[in-house]
Amino acid sequence: MKRTALASALLAAFALPSVALATDGYFPHGYGMKAKGMGGASTAMASDSFGGANNPASMVWAGSRFDVGVDLFSPRRSAERTGSAAGIDGSADSGSNLFYIPEFGYNRMLGWDMSVGVSVYGNGGMNTDYDGGQISAASPVCGTGAGGFNQASGEAGPYNLLCGSGKLGMNLEQLIIAPTFAKKVNKDNSLGVSLLVARQNFRAEGLSAFYSFTSAPSAGQPYATGNNLTNRGRDTSWGYGIKLGWMGKVSDMVTLGASYTSKVKMDKFDKYKDLFAGEGYFDMPETFALGIAVKANPKWTIAADYQRINYSGIKSVANPSTTANDGLPPFGGIPNSLGCDTCRGFGWDSVNVFKLGAEYQYKPDLILRAGYNHTDNPIQSRDVTFNIIAPGVVQDHVTLGFTYSLNKDSELTMAYMHAFKNSVEGPSLFNAFGVPAGNEKIEMYQNSLGIAYSMKLK
Repeated sequence: MKRTALASALLAAFALPSVALATDGYFPHGYGMKAKGMGGASTAMASDSFGGANNPASMVWAGSRFDVGVDLFSPRRSAERTGSAAGIDGSADSGSNLFYIPEFGYNRMLGWDMSVGVSVYGNGGMNTDYDGGQISAASPVCGTGAGGFNQASGEAGPYNLLCGSGKLGMNLEQLIIAPTFAKKVNKDNSLGVSLLVARQNFRAEGLSAFYSFTSAPSAGQPYATGNNLTNRGRDTSWGYGIKLGWMGKVSDMVTLGASYTSKVKMDKFDKYKDLFAGEGYFDMPETFALGIAVKANPKWTIAADYQRINYSGIKSVANPSTTANDGLPPFGGIPNSLGCDTCRGFGWDSVNVFKLGAEYQYKPDLILRAGYNHTDNPIQSRDVTFNIIAPGVVQDHVTLGFTYSLNKDSELTMAYMHAFKNSVEGPSLFNAFGVPAGNEKIEMYQNSLGIAYSMKLK
């Protein structure tokens, strides 16, 4: 019975819907509903079976248990271009504003000093879904005539905000299954390791204006079928990495934690090798985290984390969207400036994330939580154009949560998160090609509400 439930949960996780997790860059603000209620602070906490996502060393302190939950996530994204003297002003709000994100964890103690378990979670993601038609079919900038951005594709308008035909957007989903082993090296310290088995899905549409940025297709093939840039449907890649952790009880009041996650090397997206720098590779970035939890008294626990996400180590994410050749008219693009190792990317910087959470034992059967999460903005103003489809610009989050004990062996946990509206504005990349395109702005805010059920196992 238990094995069947575990297998079913893992298979369900593989069917993740369009996950849009863009909070700390494109990572979630926390893993597991308890951490999400505390702003994501979890590196020095051991309250559930999501150690494979937070700190593998915590699993040996969590006891035998399983946790299953779902988060309803609602990001609101918008983009606009103003001040254009070329007739390509426009604005759009992204659709697809509600997503569900399942999570699952299982842990089994092997005596007092060892545990094995598995955490299944959405590692990150991004989604945009803009309607097209903001720019007239008669636009000489976006059109199919001499100098128009769609001269290569031959696609007629009306056009979307990036001069492409039809709807504009992308969808990135990242799922990790993390089998985990943890061991206490003495009564106060533990070490843990997780194998990260990763799957990601990606699709993009509405980017036909950038066909001329790619290498020419095979002789006799139109750009739309000869390039692996846009409108190729969903592509999937797999990869592997490792996560290491340490947890130590300095005293009855203070616990410290640290974790390191390697870069997760992924197979390439063959259908989009002309879009991503590195010919289609989209690895998951290296991260590390440090945490402290202080039990100030029997009722209050305060936790804080510092996390570093090294987006700058991933070419497809970090390469700037500009090149040394930009600034040369006519309209059109610079051939061979998409897809290669040094080609255009999304220009994301690495980010520092600070998480602070509090937990209060209000009654014997009720724990209350609150938290705050702040992250650097990975997107610079020079890269706004490319990031219209990936506007990961929110920085400040507040969270609330609680756990209610149903009986001595089971509990319900809920968590709420609000990410405050933030925007980035900069000159349009189209200006670099002799088009008086003005400025562009991308903007986002978010809400999420999740619930989880947990059971202690005999």
